[in-house]
Amino acid sequence: MTRDRPYASRCLHLCRYPCTVGRIAIAAAMQEELGALLAAMPDEQPVVLAGRQFWLGHLDGHDVVAVLSRIGKVAAAMTATLLVHEFGAERAIFTGTAGGLCPAARVGDVVVASALLQHDMDASPLFPRHEVPLYGTDRFHADETLSAALADAARAMFADADAGTDDADLALDAAQLRAFGIATPRVHAGLVVSGDRFVASAGEAAALRQRLPDALAVEMEGAALAQICHDLGVPFAVVRTISDRADDSAHVDFSRFVASIASRYSVGVVRRFLRGGPASPPSGRPRGGSGFGGS
Repeated sequence: MTRDRPYASRCLHLCRYPCTVGRIAIAAAMQEELGALLAAMPDEQPVVLAGRQFWLGHLDGHDVVAVLSRIGKVAAAMTATLLVHEFGAERAIFTGTAGGLCPAARVGDVVVASALLQHDMDASPLFPRHEVPLYGTDRFHADETLSAALADAARAMFADADAGTDDADLALDAAQLRAFGIATPRVHAGLVVSGDRFVASAGEAAALRQRLPDALAVEMEGAALAQICHDLGVPFAVVRTISDRADDSAHVDFSRFVASIASRYSVGVVRRFLRGGPASPPSGRPRGGSGFGGS
């Protein structure tokens, strides 16, 4: 939702770091994913702020700021605020991993959030369970245009892998996919839930499914980013790779999965998305268009 769209434009002129109109924020939860994206940026320059390294530069012709959000809702909220206030980001993409909740969301699939909810928010009996106090809702909706473009990019990544037509710098590793039993990965869109807890038991996963039967996946940052972007009027999207089934085996080979599968997914989806949209003008020559749409 973008109920206060002019706010983002004002921040563009107030931010400390020069940028062109249309700067895109790319936040990752894991260092391996961020490193894979930074490796593709030809001119990245680090800025240290609030204990984080924000990397300013260009990726596939777009003015971007990339950052490791750190883990958890508070860290994600702080990162999202800085991306808009200090760096003038006008749209935000969060990429990372998640545990699959619904049976259809298998390891190796991609989930693009249509809405995000904090599964550990509970201010009852003052407010209904999961509802964010004073907002009148329990979920924040991602930007439809941005999310659809990312979903299309993920489908294109899988189609290219099947056809063997991938660019060398975006190709998935077939051997690594087989090693994790990933045969026919799919793209899903729907509810993603967040909480300050790594869900790693069958009992917890079952309880979440019973309480939130439409939830596709669970992670630890997306709903916080969603609330901040809602407040600041910035279009956002969250794209997650299913790394596990959020059960007792969730920790098994997680680091290897992130390094060999999730990092390649992030690069493949984000760069295909960027290549499908209009590039930023040269530095110092702001353009008037808004690039990837908001509402």
